[in-house]
Amino acid sequence: MTIEIAPATDRFDDVAVMLGPKNPESSVCWCLSHRLDSKTNRQLVGPARGKYVKTLCGRDRGPGVLAYDDGEVAGWAAVAPRSELPFARSRKIPHVDDLPVWSVWCIRVRPGHRGKGISHHLLAGAVAYARSNGAPAVEGYPVDNQGEKVDQTMAYVGTRGLFERAGFAKAADTQSVSGGFPRVLMRLHLPADTS
Repeated sequence: MTIEIAPATDRFDDVAVMLGPKNPESSVCWCLSHRLDSKTNRQLVGPARGKYVKTLCGRDRGPGVLAYDDGEVAGWAAVAPRSELPFARSRKIPHVDDLPVWSVWCIRVRPGHRGKGISHHLLAGAVAYARSNGAPAVEGYPVDNQGEKVDQTMAYVGTRGLFERAGFAKAADTQSVSGGFPRVLMRLHLPADTS
């Protein structure tokens, strides 16, 4: 098994495999619910959601990273500067300081590819992508499930254990809950590149 991670820039077709609906008229998330303010998110319906994501994929800085399992798209992780996201104004997820951190808020692995550690590769790839774009730190807001099973539909936020295995440390509690579990703010500081 070979897992490769690549930025989603100019890879809309693969992003659509990971996030798009079977019926193009459906108004599924497309990983926009935590990227856009609630008003804009509600206004984008049906195919407009996919078109918006296609625009994001056409930018110099992609909206996330993709995992490939032996060449087949198998996973997605959303990552972007927190300042560009609703997290910047959240009342439930605190700011621990004024660092211009990046956020990882959605990690998805396709059925048939789960159980291979792809989520670990995705998180590491998201961190590397943030680092390559000058992020001083990366945050995630996973559930603190204390080893209990997390429903697949709510598992996209990740678990505290996943983030801890990637070197993140708990920076704060939040007032947010997902799938019945409290979410915590996890942070990984990135040393400055001295090369």
